Amino acid sequence: MQFQKAELIISAPDRHSWPDSDLPEIVLAGRSNVGKSSFINAITGRKKLAYVGNTPGKTRLLNFFNLDDRYMLVDVPGYGFASLSKAQLMQFADMMEDYFAHRRQKKGLVMLVDARHLPSEDDFSMLEYARYYQIPCCIVATKIDKVKPSQLSHQMKQLRMALDLRDDEVLIPFSARTKKGIDEVWNAIQPILEA
Repeated sequence: MQFQKAELIISAPDRHSWPDSDLPEIVLAGRSNVGKSSFINAITGRKKLAYVGNTPGKTRLLNFFNLDDRYMLVDVPGYGFASLSKAQLMQFADMMEDYFAHRRQKKGLVMLVDARHLPSEDDFSMLEYARYYQIPCCIVATKIDKVKPSQLSHQMKQLRMALDLRDDEVLIPFSARTKKGIDEVWNAIQPILEA
């Protein structure tokens, strides 16, 4: 999918900073260092829309990206980042809870998992959270270019089993480097955004 306009609208620390918008929103969540910024840049066809850093845990706010005045991508802080204080972790949890409980524009969740590893406890918690609140969810397995092609099918089966995915929950293999999976991601999330 090609966008004429893809821009960061605001990095919001709390609900008072959320953009005043009626655009349908899809939330991007995942463990620190799972490749959310690279994912955003790949699916929007931009090289530097989201900052890609060498240090995990850079996103500390809710980042709202406007796509052609049609959709909003909302990048949330990566979870499971060890060097954060307990107070920071509580602040992030409150920020997420506030967004999911009160943001009426949210339509669904894209949860990124690393294709090379089994899901973490935080991944399970995020998926359970989405299921509990009945938020449509699409799971994307990133960094498949770092998995041997002969192992990829096995890894995807392992992830599907480990996450105990239901029939209506898709798991998409994805590589920001090779651009594999971009069309599949949009095919999965467009119906959610337009529902």
